[in-house]
Amino acid sequence: MDHALLCAQLRSLADEDAHYIPLLANASALLNDALDDVNWVGFYLMRDGRLVLGPFQGRLACVHIDLNRGVCGAAARLDQTQRVPDVHAFPGHIACDAASRSEIVVPIHRDGRVCAVLDIDSPLPNRFTEADQAALEAVVGTLEAVVVFD
Repeated sequence: MDHALLCAQLRSLADEDAHYIPLLANASALLNDALDDVNWVGFYLMRDGRLVLGPFQGRLACVHIDLNRGVCGAAARLDQTQRVPDVHAFPGHIACDAASRSEIVVPIHRDGRVCAVLDIDSPLPNRFTEADQAALEAVVGTLEAVVVFD
């Protein structure tokens, strides 16, 4: 994954329209194309103290996630990236797609608070590396700088 190119593409897309719906929709498409061996790429947005499904690429997904459940909930609640090599060993994992085996979730901030998360699933165990984490955190940093939430 060429995260520098992805960041440049996101900045270019934000120049056209930085509203979160089109930008996150295109971001999920870009990441889905850029990453091998993934089966879900998308965003959950913070609303009324829980996460709600946002733009994504993949199969049907859970619509609402409480902060005390799943990998996404842990990332938002703890405000830290969660890189999980085996989702079946993660306490409280939510199995939206039984084919998912590993997952990475990166919090997204606005005004110093978690406002969304980037969630990526893979059908392979231990799919995500430290290098993937650093690259995805850089992509999220770009999104934080350019995306406009209502």
